[in-house]
Amino acid sequence: MISYAAQGFCVLSLDCRGQNGQSQDGAVYPEGHHAGWMTAGIPDPRTYYYRYVYADCVRALEVLAHREEVDASRLALSGGSQGGGLTLAVAALSRRPILAQPDIPFLCDFRRSIMITPNGPYPEIAGFLRAFPDQYEQVIRTLSYFDCMNLAPWITCKTVFSNGLWDDICAPSTIYAAYNHITAEKQMEAYPFHKHEIPYEHHELKFRMLMEVLSGG
Repeated sequence: MISYAAQGFCVLSLDCRGQNGQSQDGAVYPEGHHAGWMTAGIPDPRTYYYRYVYADCVRALEVLAHREEVDASRLALSGGSQGGGLTLAVAALSRRPILAQPDIPFLCDFRRSIMITPNGPYPEIAGFLRAFPDQYEQVIRTLSYFDCMNLAPWITCKTVFSNGLWDDICAPSTIYAAYNHITAEKQMEAYPFHKHEIPYEHHELKFRMLMEVLSGG
């Protein structure tokens, strides 16, 4: 984000509650969960960890939009991995952004992701279900409320994805699942030999697009 600020963009970068930054997770969960964040509060969508995270992100965009130095008609979202998933979620839940740039997004097509993904946070859900196999249907129901594949039809802004086709953390097919559900203007930049990473050339593309879209060009 520093590179964008250095070019004159007004930037708001968000700590994800409880995750290594200075922001705390003040939510109280009704029972224990697997190590990590993916299963905190998962038996009920009303108590699930990502309900609070999505709300944090939408509220952060509202804070940014109300700053005196910000033009609220020219807002863009960008993030990678979890930040890519949150970019999609906020683009779906807010009408404010005019551009979303999700990179190798997480939080897409949960049902498939937990079946095929060997690395990253998705195995936390598999670990929880190994301990509580009787909760499979309820877990899938909770996740469906936060699945960016299901939220994607609500996205109305231009959306540009990056997707590493060797990615074993956010499987390419799950990213395409979210992409295919978007009905607004969209673009997929697929990188056949990249894993969970973004090439320099994609950063250049993102910057050019920010300049074009936010300037109205």
